[in-house]
Amino acid sequence: MEILGVSLVEWVGYAASLGVLVSFLMKDIKVLRIVNSVGCTLFVAYGLMLGSIPIIVTNVAILFVNAYYLFKKGS
Repeated sequence: MEILGVSLVEWVGYAASLGVLVSFLMKDIKVLRIVNSVGCTLFVAYGLMLGSIPIIVTNVAILFVNAYYLFKKGS
């Protein structure tokens, strides 16, 4: 499936990149981690669409780091 001549897989990749990029513009670290997690989740979907284990593993690891800091006791 293509939208504006770009495949759905590429759109997911662009959205993932944009999500991660935008997360670094956040001043609040909690918001940064939430937005970054959305980008990472999109990258996991992108990795699954491509069948790329390195993309999947890296972004799942980043998701775990973000989750740890978002949900750790005392934060």
